[in-house]
Amino acid sequence: MKSSPLGKNTSEVEVLNISSHGIWLYVAGEEYFLPYKDYPWFKGTKVEDIIDVKILHSHHLHWPRLDVDLELESLKYLDHYPLKYA
Repeated sequence: MKSSPLGKNTSEVEVLNISSHGIWLYVAGEEYFLPYKDYPWFKGTKVEDIIDVKILHSHHLHWPRLDVDLELESLKYLDHYPLKYA
């Protein structure tokens, strides 16, 4: 008996890991690390609040429970966005 092929991945954003240093995201085929020193609002929050992330308009990350919004471009091109989030 053959297994049926896997279905299409419907999630465009996924939290891969939450560590003591930050969180790892997988977005549209790319991995991003968000250290707590640069993104402090994720530190000390509940896991369910961090994993509840949506991608809007294919370039905007939104955490509704945390009221946090990030442009994907700011994660891709760190050198173009030298300001730190606080």
